[in-house]
Amino acid sequence: MDVNELESLPAHELHERAVRYAVRHGDLGFLWDLLKVIPAAEAASGHTTESANDLSKVSALLSDAIAAGEGKLGEALRPIYIEYLRRHPDA
Repeated sequence: MDVNELESLPAHELHERAVRYAVRHGDLGFLWDLLKVIPAAEAASGHTTESANDLSKVSALLSDAIAAGEGKLGEALRPIYIEYLRRHPDA
């Protein structure tokens, strides 16, 4: 898919494709990078309490990573998913 096609996908679809590809290919670097940006994305999407909780609890952060394609959080993470999927067109 080209960037325009990726841009047209909903955040949930971008999340599913990127995470599925990363898990299937053992791309722990991407998954770790995703975990690191989730607190900032939550703060940017208006979930400041969630952001504070994530910084103190890794289990909460992992749980958030599973659902990181939904709602405002998914929208805040769209650029991360698009960039990753652009680098991996077979995802």
